[in-house]
Amino acid sequence: MRLFACLFLLALGCPLIAAPTPPELAEALKGFHAEGTKGWAFTQTTIAGDRGRVERYDPLGKNFRLWTLVQQDGRAPTTEETQKYLELKSRRSSNETAPNVKDQIAPGTCEVLSETAERGEYRFQLKPGDDDDHSAVFMRATFTLHRPTGTIEKVELASTGPFSPVFMVKVQEARTVMTYSLPDGDTPTFLKLVTVRIRGRAMWFRSLDQEMTVTYSDHVYAGKK
Repeated sequence: MRLFACLFLLALGCPLIAAPTPPELAEALKGFHAEGTKGWAFTQTTIAGDRGRVERYDPLGKNFRLWTLVQQDGRAPTTEETQKYLELKSRRSSNETAPNVKDQIAPGTCEVLSETAERGEYRFQLKPGDDDDHSAVFMRATFTLHRPTGTIEKVELASTGPFSPVFMVKVQEARTVMTYSLPDGDTPTFLKLVTVRIRGRAMWFRSLDQEMTVTYSDHVYAGKK
């Protein structure tokens, strides 16, 4: 079926041919950070199933003090939860950086999905982020460019079909969407929403199904860029 579909698209003269990155998209990607504009404090709210967490990020904080646990599962955190949270952040502080998908774009694989005066959608193949990355080959990254402002408005990472990144793990579907606000006057673009959906199994019986949303709000400039 997949072979038939490919042949059908070729017969129609499908324009989705891999090509170099368009100049305006390349320019937008130069200053793009997956985690959003640096130097701003914000509130991060994570919901996964019946669990929830609210955190506050302050770029002026020291090491693991960059983050503060505000709520856990809809209530004020207990002393024990706060302590565990600080210990976790302390262990992660030395290497906690948000992945920047633009660094995994495979050169020369850009497909123009659509272009209007307002927006362009471009899809790329990905190269592994490191030696342990066995999923990149099964994923595609789609960037939505807001052309009037030169802003990356949305990034979607989606699997092309079922795959097995490691032995005895079968992923049926993996999709992450990151949505960004548009700049407005002196206010820059911010990461506003991340949605994650995973469907799969491990060891044939353990479900890997997960849906998670992360929202970012209450941005305040911290006086540091």
